Amino acid sequence: MSLRETTLSVDVVETQVAIIGAGPAGLVLSHLLTSLGIESVVLEVRDRDYVEHRVRAGVLESPSVELLRSLGLAGRLERDGLAHRGIELAFNGRRHRLDFVDLVGTSITVYGQQEVVKDLIAARLAAGDPIVFEALDVTLEGLAAPNDLDGDRPVVRYRHGGREHELRCQVIAGCDGFHGISRDHVAGLATATRDYPFAWLGILAEAAPTIDELIYSNHERGFALYSMRSPTITRMYLQVAADEQLDTWSDDRIWSEFDERLPTGDDFAFNTGPIIERGITAMRSVVATPMRHGRLLLAGDAAHIVPPTGAKGMTSPSPTSP
Repeated sequence: MSLRETTLSVDVVETQVAIIGAGPAGLVLSHLLTSLGIESVVLEVRDRDYVEHRVRAGVLESPSVELLRSLGLAGRLERDGLAHRGIELAFNGRRHRLDFVDLVGTSITVYGQQEVVKDLIAARLAAGDPIVFEALDVTLEGLAAPNDLDGDRPVVRYRHGGREHELRCQVIAGCDGFHGISRDHVAGLATATRDYPFAWLGILAEAAPTIDELIYSNHERGFALYSMRSPTITRMYLQVAADEQLDTWSDDRIWSEFDERLPTGDDFAFNTGPIIERGITAMRSVVATPMRHGRLLLAGDAAHIVPPTGAKGMTSPSPTSP
């Protein structure tokens, strides 16, 4: 990255790739580019503390772990992550184990997305590569004309620290999610969308996991997932109605519903504890087309969203949708 110009009103910087969004997609992309000797600047509208504490996915499949390892970013993951050989499927009151290592030769690792993000941010900043948090009023333009992103000199303008900034680059990577500004700059953007007739109620509880692997349970009252985030934190989900209201779910009702849906006929009983976080997530799939407009390319949730288990996102082998 080279400083091109500083005036009384605008700071002008030049780089090869401007990355909009410091989520998993943008941060992994930044490290991939660095490994290839390509300079980049990451811009993020939120502050660092907010970004590092967004609770999202918690399971990494083998290709994601291998990618982080190949980039030298898996040190804490390998120390603190929970390696799982397989999962259990539960139905008709019984559990049935699938051993991934025996079946396909690889396994999964439980390691929270926010922990991956912390690792990616720390490594990038330690290397002296820029992440601009609280980059406000971001706009994407062409150097020759405001609406020209087809030319070879796209520009990202933003405000930070009370000053106006201009980031000149060769390519813009829009990794700022479904609600970010990048999608608005793709001419003729269309989406294929599917809204599912249910949602997930998810909780984090201060309770040590009872077993070492995930349980996916099919029950007449709806789906339930038993998962974990650490040796002291349990992560669990219930299928609920698409229009379910969170304030109708007391702690007692939540634990009672898990009692109903998770099989206990073989003496399995899960630990309970204080619920420290809860939320309801809508289930939908969205795929955008095209994913490119001139020198702007969409990646991650800006390009596609899929339901959060057994899907893409953090579990994908594709570096464009980590």
